[in-house]
Amino acid sequence: MDINSIKQIVALMKDSELTEFELEDEGLKLRITRDSGKAVSYVQHAPQPHFQVAHHSQAPAPATAPVATAPKLDASHRMITSPMVGTFYSAATPDSPKYVNIGSKVSADTVVGIIEAMKVMNEIQSEIVGEIIEVLVQNEQAVEYGQPLFKVKVA
Repeated sequence: MDINSIKQIVALMKDSELTEFELEDEGLKLRITRDSGKAVSYVQHAPQPHFQVAHHSQAPAPATAPVATAPKLDASHRMITSPMVGTFYSAATPDSPKYVNIGSKVSADTVVGIIEAMKVMNEIQSEIVGEIIEVLVQNEQAVEYGQPLFKVKVA
């Protein structure tokens, strides 16, 4: 497990209500707990003592290439952005229709897609009332924290 994987786990914990995460795999033990809004990470290789890996008070910046910059917006447009790092899915299953398309009307609780992160499927809600005017990601595309997913004309 590399530091980028640990950063992704910490970001997922921050974006969710998880307060504890533990993983054991082939001589590696990872336990992350969150207290008072701060995530603390510890890693242990089987025979070695615990050591501190990272403290994060906010979501880590992407460790890979920078996120594509958002298109210019006027006052009537807003972006639905990715709340986490993962893989974007536009439908619940390969045979299901897409959650939204260009022209779809959305409300604050409309599910617009799924992001898979650490084998967990996370429904992404619009949080905006309006109409989808542009889809900025493709099905099964890897996405970064804060990456624009949809452009919405607000109602």
